[in-house]
Amino acid sequence: MATPDPALAIEARGLVKRYGDLNALDGVDLSVPTGTVLGLLGPNGAGKTTAVRILATVLGFDAGEAWVLGIDVAAHPDQVRARIGLAGQAAAIDGNLTGRENLILIGTLTHLPRKEIGPRADALLERFGLADAGGRTARTYSGGMRRRLDLAAALVHRPPVLFLDEPTTGLDPASRNDLWATVRELVAEGTTVLLTTQYLEEADQLADRIVVVDRGRVIVEGTSAELKSRLGATVVELTMADEASAVTATGVLAALDIGATARDHLTVHLNATDAGRSLVAAVRALDAAGLEPAGASVHEPSLDDVFLTLTGSRASADGAEGEASPAHPKEAVS
Repeated sequence: MATPDPALAIEARGLVKRYGDLNALDGVDLSVPTGTVLGLLGPNGAGKTTAVRILATVLGFDAGEAWVLGIDVAAHPDQVRARIGLAGQAAAIDGNLTGRENLILIGTLTHLPRKEIGPRADALLERFGLADAGGRTARTYSGGMRRRLDLAAALVHRPPVLFLDEPTTGLDPASRNDLWATVRELVAEGTTVLLTTQYLEEADQLADRIVVVDRGRVIVEGTSAELKSRLGATVVELTMADEASAVTATGVLAALDIGATARDHLTVHLNATDAGRSLVAAVRALDAAGLEPAGASVHEPSLDDVFLTLTGSRASADGAEGEASPAHPKEAVS
């Protein structure tokens, strides 16, 4: 039997999850060193939520191995649940309970000593800026408040490992920044975080390493800087007047063989090592083909460019994977 790497808080080897003929995960490997953040990126349906649910023991798997804190996820799920926190894609708190009552309920379910539950709930309400609203029913909370309460609920039992599945979806920029600050604080205190997101900036801001998945497989991994460096020094963008012109232009630029090309609707992206010469060559080739760009720009590569080049589509935060999240974090606790 294989043994886990003691330096890793989260480890998966060859994870497979099938739904009929569909492989939601098709041999996924993940490794998260203790006290770090792994950003798991991918388009809708890529398998991100499936991976999180398996590692959090909410969902079984068909092949492979997985450990959390060295504990076999399949063999000892109760031990894993006692050591993790999970905040899913949608705030999953009880709207009929007050904010404080929600946290006390989680403290009871996670077997905190009775005398610690109330003070712990109060401390978390204070930490997440919810102290004044702690006596109100959660259904009266705004979306941002509900997300903060959901994260607080995942932290009641002080888990050393935290799974965050698209935690900032639907939040305004200020609330998103507040949640990012909280994640940084937790990591500074030693918490290990696996974060799924479709916000490229979020991964850039928080993740020590990034894994991009598509169609159930890992297609690339590395630091943000490493992934950007794969694209070359700069990105040339040429916007065409219509879809047909953009499709034709993509073929013309790909034939030049001066850098990887990708298309995002009307815009053709060219990853180049020499932006000036590449832009001139691209414009000349398009002119020879009877095509005239409506606009052109050059910029340093971003994670969004990495995502587009690798998966053929922009990251989108408009929806989930179509995989149900657990109804409440308490479902992942013994």
